[in-house]
Amino acid sequence: MKELQPGTMTELEVIAKEGSRWILEGDVQMNASDADETLEVADRVTVFLYVNRRKELSATTQLPRVTIGSYGWARVIRIDAKEGVYVDIGAPVEVLVNKADMPRVRALWPQTDDMLYMTLRTDLGGTLFGRLVTEERALEQIAAAPASLTNANLKARAYRLLPVGSFLLSIPENYRIFIHQSEREKEPRLGEELDVRVIGVREDGTLNGSLLPRKQERLADDSEVILRYLQDSGGQMPFTDKSNPEEIQEMFTMSKGAFKRALGRLMKEGKITQEDGWTTLK
Repeated sequence: MKELQPGTMTELEVIAKEGSRWILEGDVQMNASDADETLEVADRVTVFLYVNRRKELSATTQLPRVTIGSYGWARVIRIDAKEGVYVDIGAPVEVLVNKADMPRVRALWPQTDDMLYMTLRTDLGGTLFGRLVTEERALEQIAAAPASLTNANLKARAYRLLPVGSFLLSIPENYRIFIHQSEREKEPRLGEELDVRVIGVREDGTLNGSLLPRKQERLADDSEVILRYLQDSGGQMPFTDKSNPEEIQEMFTMSKGAFKRALGRLMKEGKITQEDGWTTLK
């Protein structure tokens, strides 16, 4: 019989039932609640192996999304500031992703229900823990994206965070997406699900993406900011397309160029007028 290793799936024969537990070959125990009700002695069953709290090798027919030697998404279920992040792999055992594998900035740690792309490892006692995907392994998991994806929107999750930008995998295609820091308003959390706009398809089938809205969407947002300001200010404001860039940035959190484009749109739509250093709502 081959060596039984926690964190893997294997097929074992059912030897006996003792109370609420099944005994499988190799002296592996399995709770009755983890098995199909139709299970009988002498059946062969595919199980996932793990070490329980009593340090015994146990089995379950609830097969996980992640095993030793394979990668997949695991859902964050609990966060411990001292230990790290606990995840659900789809089997009846919580798995710890160590604090040392988390981002140095606490705000970039995943939150509950975020998903981590990872594999499994064991310590010397056989206890399972999660190991985040490395860039080398991520490149082995990805699919090549078609050139037709330019300007498309994809769902994706962040798997690697760097000062220069964020690396994501699309769901469910596993396209690799790089988002430069200039294409995001803030850095995403590890494991956070995002809506990404594809801005380029590279020759190797990987993607460049953006978390910023399209130009026309940004223009609409900037126009709304100005309209709300005018409405809250009695219909007038001492700002025009000739105003100081620093004042515009401080008041509206936008560049002078964006401010001028938004004013131009509002004037074209007949919603405002400009005169003597004032902008007035029609």
